[in-house]
Amino acid sequence: MADLTSYTTTVARNARAASRDIAVLSGQTRTDWLKRTEELIRARGDEVIAANQADLKNAPEFGLTSAATERLRLDESRLDAIAASVGQIAMLPDPLGEIIDSNPRPNGLLVTRVRVPLGVVFFIYEARPNVTVDAAALCVKSGNAVILRGGKEAFHSNQALHGLLADALADVRIPPAAVQLVETTDRQAVGQFLKLQDLIDVTIPRGGKALIERVTAEATMPVIKHFDGVCHVYVDRDADQDMAESIVVNSKCQRPGVCNAAESLLVHADIANEFVTRIAGSLRSQGVELRCCPRCRELLDDVQAATDEDFRTEYLDLIMSVCIVDDLDSAVNHIMEFGSGHTDAIVTNSLRSADEFAQRVDASAVMINASTRFNDGGEFGLGAEIGISTDRFHARGPCGLREMTSYKYVVHGNGQIK
Repeated sequence: MADLTSYTTTVARNARAASRDIAVLSGQTRTDWLKRTEELIRARGDEVIAANQADLKNAPEFGLTSAATERLRLDESRLDAIAASVGQIAMLPDPLGEIIDSNPRPNGLLVTRVRVPLGVVFFIYEARPNVTVDAAALCVKSGNAVILRGGKEAFHSNQALHGLLADALADVRIPPAAVQLVETTDRQAVGQFLKLQDLIDVTIPRGGKALIERVTAEATMPVIKHFDGVCHVYVDRDADQDMAESIVVNSKCQRPGVCNAAESLLVHADIANEFVTRIAGSLRSQGVELRCCPRCRELLDDVQAATDEDFRTEYLDLIMSVCIVDDLDSAVNHIMEFGSGHTDAIVTNSLRSADEFAQRVDASAVMINASTRFNDGGEFGLGAEIGISTDRFHARGPCGLREMTSYKYVVHGNGQIK
């Protein structure tokens, strides 16, 4: 593309204009768009699958891992899930105009806080085409315009999906710039967008650490993000070992290439002799490579020694670090040293241990006797998510509709002066 500066500025200006229109549309119009989008995905899924096949064919050229290729893949069942997610978002209450709280003052003023859109969202993501629809659905439902910049690995899939989104916008008469797909894969375009703080209100990167570090370093507007998903499962002394085995295997193996998959297993020393051997067999049967602490290696044959770097690595693959810890205190200290504040789980029958773990572990979500895989917008009842934030401001954890809004004060009076 000849002039990236001109192109990115035009896209952002169009998004700004559209955001003003969307913010005052009725909630019913935005819901109608979601319903129409769901219909088109179901009716024209063959178009999307055909485009996705082109991306899958090119996957080896881009050096995608097997896990990344699996994230890229679309089929009828995944399209059905994408459509169903849109339908769920359509049924959620409209967040705009919600009165968060109100405060009557002694002078008769009524001070209210009212939920409003963020404005223009620049959303950058990698080879997960389902995110194209989730992000657009959440942004429009919450009254925002969105600029979508997907990875080159999913370019054809994203174009096909955006075509359906655009047709649905036209059908319900929402401005087409409400949802724009960046038409170039030139990485310099991202840098140009990140300079436009006067036109873009927030940037949300969703992908690998290198992408998020780049966005954080270059962005001139606020960024909602997480760097890593180094998620832990700690199996306590008082754990039900059948439950623990099921949770660990699910957390690691159900979809190893996603940010809420477990990367590290911690086992209380009092049950290590029995449980480590047991869980190692279960994980190995699923193809998981184990990287273990010295105490763990005394119990297992033919496992690689774990380094500190292994314990702080987000593998996004069938690899897991394993460490035996003396007690809950040691487990928490290990998590605080090596974790990323994303998702950490404890398996225990001790209410006291569960409460202490939940209090002390500083993560966006703490799971008690449940898989780390549940830290997800859909699973939390948010309909979908635009990402998971490990920040403290302005959102933390899965970012759904409410996290895509801000607020303003609206003050009602009857002639008061100061």
